[in-house]
Amino acid sequence: MKIHDVIKKLIGPIKPVGETNEDNRRFENLKDMAILVEKLVSDIDAVASQKDRIEYSIHRAGQFADNCLSELGIED
Repeated sequence: MKIHDVIKKLIGPIKPVGETNEDNRRFENLKDMAILVEKLVSDIDAVASQKDRIEYSIHRAGQFADNCLSELGIED
């Protein structure tokens, strides 16, 4: 099982189906998912801020994180 599958199972479905009670539950799941994404992006951004360090391993991680954010359309 992949991390993505685990998270989806923990949070639950987020796509609305057109039934009010179920969609209310899914909306709460969606809010939880959005909070998680914001925290994860913040964590990646913290690593990206290290992209100019001279230590190879830190620089490599920072560059990777910066590229990830760029691909998502998230710029500094």
